[in-house]
Amino acid sequence: MIARIVSAVVILWAAGFMVFALFLPQPAEEVILTDGIVVMTGSSGRIERGLALLRAKKAKRLLISGVDRRVRPHELASEFHAADALIDCCVDLGHESVDTRSNAEEAAGWVARNHYGSIRLVTSDWHMARARFDLARMLSANVKLTADAVPSEPDLAGLLREYNKYLLRRLAALIGI
Repeated sequence: MIARIVSAVVILWAAGFMVFALFLPQPAEEVILTDGIVVMTGSSGRIERGLALLRAKKAKRLLISGVDRRVRPHELASEFHAADALIDCCVDLGHESVDTRSNAEEAAGWVARNHYGSIRLVTSDWHMARARFDLARMLSANVKLTADAVPSEPDLAGLLREYNKYLLRRLAALIGI
């Protein structure tokens, strides 16, 4: 009996992983306008995507969550070839978060302070499921969340690690942790 239960769990886990890995989220449509953009720092392409969307006027402001405390706005502008005026007017650097869950807390606070009704979340395709889950749980129910995944080429080990983190996060939320 226990062997059947373990076998069923393993089969469900494997099937879930296949769906997770084969159907990674895609970039959102460019035509979508939102009040704000939230970029969760990490792998390459995320900040570039957020700045490109801001330049294209797809949102009013951009929060880059999880920025090292030592990074200053002019340094960010220089590194990502962004005009100082754009950074000064429309980009907020979040220095409080250290992981996905605290990124979501930081972003939800920013959304609430700015009274935004719609947000575009920018993160890597392999990271989107967990990031979107955490952020959606912390946002007000009336905030529309658009997922905008940055395509990447994750390796198998990275996908396995992220899938397990996602499952553990869902389980923790289910039991109230």
